[in-house]
Amino acid sequence: MLPTLGLLLVCQLIGEVIVRGIGLSIPGPVIGLTLLILILRLRPALAEQLRATITVILANLSLLFVPAGVGVIGNLEVLSEDWFALLVVLVLSTLLAMLAAVGTFIGVRRLTEGRSP
Repeated sequence: MLPTLGLLLVCQLIGEVIVRGIGLSIPGPVIGLTLLILILRLRPALAEQLRATITVILANLSLLFVPAGVGVIGNLEVLSEDWFALLVVLVLSTLLAMLAAVGTFIGVRRLTEGRSP
């Protein structure tokens, strides 16, 4: 479990260093995840070694939402003052994310049509 967590954290750290060093407006974990995907594409056997730990992490993913819930409760005054603006932003960002997901799905489907599984 420790090597898997170490790899995940090192990829995230490298992503943060790249973002802060170059001054990109992309979050560091996104760069780190891209790096992890590249590593797994170059070494497919590594994915099987990581599978057990990743399964445990994903099974307990809901625990990671507890700090976010505490943050919401801790900032109720902000929510009560700006609830309408936050609602509009949440609805629009959800719609945009759904449209991006659909567009990605359609694009990948077009790219993979005619290829054998």
